[in-house]
Amino acid sequence: MTKKVKITVTIALFCIALLSSTAVLHAQDLGTLNLKRQKITNVGMMALGTWAIGNMVSGGVLSLNRQGAAGYFHQMNFLWNTFNLALAASGIYQSMAEEALTLSLVESVEAQHKIERLLLLNSGLDLSYIMGGFYLMERSRRASPQSERYLGYGRSLILQGGFLLVFDLSLYALLQHHGQALMPLLSNISIGPNGLGLVIRL
Repeated sequence: MTKKVKITVTIALFCIALLSSTAVLHAQDLGTLNLKRQKITNVGMMALGTWAIGNMVSGGVLSLNRQGAAGYFHQMNFLWNTFNLALAASGIYQSMAEEALTLSLVESVEAQHKIERLLLLNSGLDLSYIMGGFYLMERSRRASPQSERYLGYGRSLILQGGFLLVFDLSLYALLQHHGQALMPLLSNISIGPNGLGLVIRL
């Protein structure tokens, strides 16, 4: 083997080792980022579940001990948060079922954007809940046998919608900030005429 061939082989082996080590490093970084996103989501769902359980306990007890609008207020709090508890449990289950360490970069970006879009959609729904609450309160001002029910339910919808709006926007802000850590990894991917490529910066 000539000296030139030896040098060429050495350079080739070095490049292969460099590419391999870079790929492993990126995989480790990506796994860490996915685990952190999973943790943020789980903490958020646990907070939602805690809110739901607290409202169900207090709403269940107080709805039996209150009359009129106050009774309906606590009744709606109980009913509304059975749905919140189901959402929280489902969110935790889906997050835990995700194999965070095995996701590719593309899959990681898709998962990040999916939950961000979902939270923004939920925020829009939260606003509609609040508006619905104000509508029911307005209806309660009319003389009607349902006035106290409308008033109690309206107040509850405003409370629950307001909490969910703050919750969804706060979780979105945390996850959106976390998602920015994916940008350095994406900067190492280039798209050329031959497809995707890995950019090595020394």
